[in-house]
Amino acid sequence: MQTFQKPLTAGEEADYIHLLKQGNDEEAKLAKEVLITRNLRLVAHVAKKYQNSDEDMEDLISIGCIGLIKAIDTFDAGKGRLATYACRCIDNELLMLLRSKKKMSKEVSLYEPIGQDKEGNEIRLLDVIEQQQLDAVDCMELKNNLEKLALFMREALTERERCILILRYGLGGRKPVTQSVIGARLGISRSYVSRIEKRAVGKLRQRFAQVHID
Repeated sequence: MQTFQKPLTAGEEADYIHLLKQGNDEEAKLAKEVLITRNLRLVAHVAKKYQNSDEDMEDLISIGCIGLIKAIDTFDAGKGRLATYACRCIDNELLMLLRSKKKMSKEVSLYEPIGQDKEGNEIRLLDVIEQQQLDAVDCMELKNNLEKLALFMREALTERERCILILRYGLGGRKPVTQSVIGARLGISRSYVSRIEKRAVGKLRQRFAQVHID
């Protein structure tokens, strides 16, 4: 297990911050290194809040260190202790990471191909779900895909998988909800919802592929 040096005392912190702001280049560089090293324990402490987010703890600490460095660079010594300010910066950096991953996960799930139409064009889950103004032929194709989707969901998915996809993408005229909301409703973690969602989409992709082959 990684060990961290003890935090600086208030007096030591003030001295190093003074060197960082007022010292020469060499003194400022040394002061910054000390402030980073002696606050790594704080980064690990904040990162533990997100240890159930499917992210590796080392990656969380690495991203948290970016927040710590930003805090050190922008800290105003007249506004209390560095640790208090750094906690907010570290937390913000980690939240930005998780939000970007969440957005990316949703985009991948929606835009991944799940099969092909009669002309060999890719069919995406979004294409099947999306409601838009279509001509008569497209309406028939959409109706056909929706019927296939409903059938495949009954045949290939478990009750929990169906429930999660229905809630996640707002199927049946419902309003889409986040993985966190679904997790709270079902009494499971957001990361577990994400894994079930990806597995369910994969099953549907296989079923659409089988129909195209047959």
